Amino acid sequence: MQNFSRREFLRRAALATAGAAFAAPFIARSSWAATPSEIVYHASIGASGQAGADLGQLARHPCVKLVAAADVDRARAEHLKKEFPDIRIYQDWRVLLEKEKKLTSINVSTPDHMHAAIAMSAMELGKHVYVQKPLAHDIHEVRQLTHYAHGKKLVTQMGIQIHSSSDYRRAVHLVRDGAIGKIKEVHSWCGKKWGDMGPLPDRRDTPPAGFDWDLWLGTAAEHPFIGDGYYHPGNWRKRLDFGTGTFGDMGCHIFDPVFSALELTAPLSVRSEGPPPNQWNWAMDAVVRYVFPGTKHTDAKTIKVTWYDGDASPPAEVLALIGDEKKPSCGSIFIGTKGVMLLPHIARPKLYPEAQFEDFPMPKVEDGNHYHEFIDAILGRKKTSTAFDYSGPLTEAVLLGSVAVRFPQATLDWNARKLQFKNESQANSNLRRTYRRGWEVKGLS
Repeated sequence: MQNFSRREFLRRAALATAGAAFAAPFIARSSWAATPSEIVYHASIGASGQAGADLGQLARHPCVKLVAAADVDRARAEHLKKEFPDIRIYQDWRVLLEKEKKLTSINVSTPDHMHAAIAMSAMELGKHVYVQKPLAHDIHEVRQLTHYAHGKKLVTQMGIQIHSSSDYRRAVHLVRDGAIGKIKEVHSWCGKKWGDMGPLPDRRDTPPAGFDWDLWLGTAAEHPFIGDGYYHPGNWRKRLDFGTGTFGDMGCHIFDPVFSALELTAPLSVRSEGPPPNQWNWAMDAVVRYVFPGTKHTDAKTIKVTWYDGDASPPAEVLALIGDEKKPSCGSIFIGTKGVMLLPHIARPKLYPEAQFEDFPMPKVEDGNHYHEFIDAILGRKKTSTAFDYSGPLTEAVLLGSVAVRFPQATLDWNARKLQFKNESQANSNLRRTYRRGWEVKGLS
């Protein structure tokens, strides 16, 4: 929010706010009436927080009829009845998928560890899916979702809403058009601190009324419920078994324009130089160094992309390239052969040295609607821009960082085709997890 006013934020409501659970206010939808063949019958898995933002934006499309929602916490779903009196509320998403026979599509806006199970179950039934970032908790899950969606030709979209913003799209144009020359290296960061180096509290609490802890755990291993917000509704991001830390939360957003602008493929290697997680929680202050194959937009056969989070930051000599500009809380610096681009999250890209680019004509790019693009693709009007064919490899790259942090100071060589590390067999055990008994999902477990 620091890069633009609240008024500007609200103007971009269709994009939602990346990485934050801002529930967009429901507003009256268009009075335009869709024909029966154009109606998209939609359900939301998740009902509040980021899920509220997602379903609110999707429901504004004139061809969408929001028919159902599921949330393991009943109290977080009750508000939907006010805006959608006919909506059917479920606690168990599996029951929703079983009973709602007419469904066209769903959005999956839950803690990370449940993304894959829900999305795959829906796709097995032929439903189109909009899945929040990261696409899944584990790299194996991501690969399986990507392959299945591609083979079945289903419409998919990952919830990196800022991908459709004019700011990110303009940055992609600038790099691809060669505004700062060939790219030599990129530094990306986010100051969020989704980590906790403390021990697991030694206690068992009673879940609040209407909250099904077993359903919330889903595919994860058994854990006793701990109250005071330790897991629910938001701090699960810090916990190894449920979230993916700051990197998983924000990496898919911040790396998106880097991946897109440079047309990157799978990395060759990844190395963590920050602290490792403890037995229960992600660490903070990560420094993760990637080496990707070069592309037509890069200056060499390989390109280095480095990630920093928490209090970690690009080195002084890199920050000096943007002069007196204050480093945004999240963003990227692209270093090219002819100049430098700062891309804040979320604001217009800036080119440096400023004197050199004072009269540079910025490309004219309009904001898109990431949510409505998904619905329009279901209707055959266009294609989605972050289908799993794109967002799957992007998420795999991000989650490689989440594996690397467990092996600090070790350069892990990656074989994307075989989905394994070449030189560290122990790291391969972190590519997938065993689902809890009774929660097995075809194609994943």
